[in-house]
Amino acid sequence: MRDHLSTKILATPPGAAVVAIPAHNEADAIRRCLAALAMQRGDSGRPVPAGAFEILVYANNCSDSTAEVARAFASCIPHPVIVIEAQLPPKQLSAGAARKTAMDLAAARLLERGAADGLILTTDADSRVAPNWFAATMKELKRGVDCVAGYIDAEPLELVGLGAEFLARGRLEDTYLGLIAEIDARCDPRRHDPWPNHRVSSGASLAVTLRAYQAIGGLPPRPVGEDIALTAALETAGFKVRHSMAVAVTTSCRLDGRAQGGAADTMRLRHAMPDAPCDDDLEPALRATRRAIYRGRLRRLLDKQRSRAWHTQDMPIEQVTRAGAAFDEMWQQLCRDNPALHRGAPLRPSDLPRQIAIAKIVLQHLRLPLSAPTSVPADTPRRERWLEPAA
Repeated sequence: MRDHLSTKILATPPGAAVVAIPAHNEADAIRRCLAALAMQRGDSGRPVPAGAFEILVYANNCSDSTAEVARAFASCIPHPVIVIEAQLPPKQLSAGAARKTAMDLAAARLLERGAADGLILTTDADSRVAPNWFAATMKELKRGVDCVAGYIDAEPLELVGLGAEFLARGRLEDTYLGLIAEIDARCDPRRHDPWPNHRVSSGASLAVTLRAYQAIGGLPPRPVGEDIALTAALETAGFKVRHSMAVAVTTSCRLDGRAQGGAADTMRLRHAMPDAPCDDDLEPALRATRRAIYRGRLRRLLDKQRSRAWHTQDMPIEQVTRAGAAFDEMWQQLCRDNPALHRGAPLRPSDLPRQIAIAKIVLQHLRLPLSAPTSVPADTPRRERWLEPAA
């Protein structure tokens, strides 16, 4: 493994940050990725200070000039750029393993300089962060969250180039995802992740504090889906994840991706089969509403239990903490025991117009001022009536 520092190291700011970028044969894309990071601006529109963050490019298993291009372009970047080359073993060669190594290297650099309050950010080599990406991320973190998941948009020209049918499908899915996200936010509100928000956890835009990253043992080892696994592990451990609409990234929607089983494979299938099933989390609107109501009620009950135990000292703090961490376990058990909470078969694009109409009707009611807490559906089994709000 070779570590090459391409620019002069500047004084480390108090809240040190490292942007980890896994890159596999990305010689054609890495310049645009780095240029977007070079153009970061604050709320005032002025450039962020030089050296506000460090950029770590992890060029793994490259057979092209990714590393050389990144090093040559680094002289144009106002932030320190580290280019590390390595060969992952064949059995470990995956997008997930590359991102984990890149983020672990970023964590190690922060620990070496004693930046206990450090921040690890990550994006993709074929993505371009918005000009306010870093500033918007920092603003969200200052509100007390431990992780920020940004909003991902497709590169417009590439997306439109895939044809009208593919574009229409994407517009339907985006519309429905936004409606379901609002249903979730209204039925299962979380103060650290208020509406407006989204439901995506993508490695194209993630930021996590060093403390939280270490607490869960780093990025979960997954060949693909490591980004979703990260936010899930953080939430299960009691950390706060913000799905911010203000933190945005534009990413490639190429069909010849670098990761087997990744997003490119999914897009290629959907391009060939326009009515191929959607993602699993696009479930029917009424089922999604039911699940959100159940989940929100369970969360409020556990929050109330923890609060009472804390104030009355009926329960040691270790048990109170365990009660908080147990939410995910209890929710999964509740779903297993109740067929009405099963996800069912994923939707297809042809199902979405009807589901969008239903979701809009649901939200018309949820947006009304409530005189009483949201109740569970009327057909709830009697054994689950504990989910009903107290009178």
